[in-house]
Amino acid sequence: AKFKFEQDIVLNPKNENSYLFLSKIFKNLDKKDLEEQNLNTVILLNPQNEEAIYNLAKLKLDSSDYKKSKELNNRLSSLCSKFCIKSEKLKIEIENLSKK
Repeated sequence: AKFKFEQDIVLNPKNENSYLFLSKIFKNLDKKDLEEQNLNTVILLNPQNEEAIYNLAKLKLDSSDYKKSKELNNRLSSLCSKFCIKSEKLKIEIENLSKK
């Protein structure tokens, strides 16, 4: 699957879905740098992609970058339509972890 998404990007470099699916593949492979790189590309192509913003916020939270995670989550909550509940849960998680 990874090869097919990479191949699609060569043919269609503005396909945000291919980058999003690649980020999920890299997440499963525990390759955080490549996951982040692909999520950033999705957001660059579509600044309102809720799933990419949410996943990047979670990634930043996992790496203890509370400030960036909170910033991304605030951005998500300002435009959310599908990820509103996840955004609220993430907000609580960020607050709890940043207090430690």
